[in-house]
Amino acid sequence: MIGRLLSTGVLVLAASGAMAQDLQPWGASDYWDVLIDPSLGNGCLIQSEFQDGSLVRIGLDQVAGGGYVTVFNTAWGEIEEGVLYPVTFDLDGESYEGEAKGMYLNDVPGADIAFDSVDFFMGIAKYQTMTMYHDGAEVLSIDLTGTMAGLDAVLTCQDEQG
Repeated sequence: MIGRLLSTGVLVLAASGAMAQDLQPWGASDYWDVLIDPSLGNGCLIQSEFQDGSLVRIGLDQVAGGGYVTVFNTAWGEIEEGVLYPVTFDLDGESYEGEAKGMYLNDVPGADIAFDSVDFFMGIAKYQTMTMYHDGAEVLSIDLTGTMAGLDAVLTCQDEQG
């Protein structure tokens, strides 16, 4: 289902709210912090920092009505804000195509990948590893341990937002 959604162009660009800095704490779940982003209509998200220096956010955008994966990493020095980059996600051997929008958070380069399917949002959690490629080069590989509990917490958080 996830591959079909991405390959048929359902992937959409998010507003720049995924890079908001005024996140409000809601709780924590396993390896993830659960936060609320007021700039995205009180959209809830999970966030974690990984050993490679990546800061990863997976959340819901209540303004645009979709979800997103946003990654920031100081090693990504050549990102241009607002530029679209073709990316490939590998989730445990399943490959999905999409576009990432270049952005910055506190001078740290990042990429925002948005989607308009809750199925894709929750589908991420069934995998063990997410690897992202740009132009055939690996730019991110993270262990998704604890993501199901984190995304379940996001849904609970979102229900509380009304």
